[in-house]
Amino acid sequence: MTRKTVRIAMNGVTGRMGYRQHLVRSILAIREQGGLDLGDGTVLWPEPVLVGRREHALQEIAEHHHLTHWSTDLDAVLADETIDIYFDAQVTSAREEAIRKAIAAGKHIYTEKPSATGLDAALALARLARNAGIKHGVVQDKIFLPGLLKLKRLIDGGFFGEILSVRGEFGYWVFEGDWQDAQRPSWNYRAEDGGGIVVDMFPHWEYVLHELFGRVTTVQSHVTTHIPQRWDEHGKPYAATADDAAYGIFQLEGGAVAQINSSWTVRVNRDELVEFQVDGTHGSAVAGLRNCRMQHRSATPKPVWNPDLPVTHSFRDQWQEVPDNDTYDNGFKAQWELFLRHVALDDPYTWDLLAGARGVQLAELGLKSSAEGRRYDVPELSL
Repeated sequence: MTRKTVRIAMNGVTGRMGYRQHLVRSILAIREQGGLDLGDGTVLWPEPVLVGRREHALQEIAEHHHLTHWSTDLDAVLADETIDIYFDAQVTSAREEAIRKAIAAGKHIYTEKPSATGLDAALALARLARNAGIKHGVVQDKIFLPGLLKLKRLIDGGFFGEILSVRGEFGYWVFEGDWQDAQRPSWNYRAEDGGGIVVDMFPHWEYVLHELFGRVTTVQSHVTTHIPQRWDEHGKPYAATADDAAYGIFQLEGGAVAQINSSWTVRVNRDELVEFQVDGTHGSAVAGLRNCRMQHRSATPKPVWNPDLPVTHSFRDQWQEVPDNDTYDNGFKAQWELFLRHVALDDPYTWDLLAGARGVQLAELGLKSSAEGRRYDVPELSL
């Protein structure tokens, strides 16, 4: 086997998502398995170059994982002709400028979502990348989760008949930070820093709905900030100016309706932190991050509403578990491998910066819908 090195500038790996999911569980995991076998006698070996603002944190991560290349100078890294790919997991407000620089330097682009703070900027990045002739991708990890892969298997197999509706519940209680430390960084709750659950989660819901059920054609939402004050990483109170809960209704191409609640102010009474219930004429299913349960119409019970009698059976027990039937890798790692194949072999790849712009568009229209109290059409995007 011939080993071919691909050097990846990874910006933002000192953050929770950039470090855990992208560096450790994706790039380093690929190295631990011996590299990425391209199937043509070549093994692709990813070589991360850590980039960020905090020198001490970068050095600590590099030493812990026996990595030798890190820098606080993004411009110098992008000027290095041996760098093949630029990856961005920074705060959203810093992302657009960095990606623009990387495109100008001729690097392939792989980025967390949202790709920019607004639709015009997201489309501009997609056009720049197209005109530069580089490869580009946006992280859309949820569709690679075992639960949603099982759900897709049901869809592809015609299990549902006509799909009527999708109901999603996402979220958990994020502590305010006063008497217990918050599980999320404080910038998530400041609109001026690019925070808010709509800009964070609506891009996810766009690609999940688009990939599994059909393009979103309309959006109507109610967005709010339930907890107006939180405490930051230093124990200081601050005004939470960004939304922490959003309640959305989405019309889908083909006629199905999706309702998705997203909240950082909800206590979990579900099997998983996110669950989607899909109801169709022939059957229904409930999919989470890892598991998926189904109920065919031939096995659907006939409930009768009677508030005067106690329920003597468990509705949950009437559902059947969808078997694994496959081995599922980490979703972030799975998409990284597809993008690396796209760069190395020009394999087909659809989750590009234009797909990322669709997520930004939905978030933008969701916020506008809530502010104006009306439903908005979602135009189909093109370059």
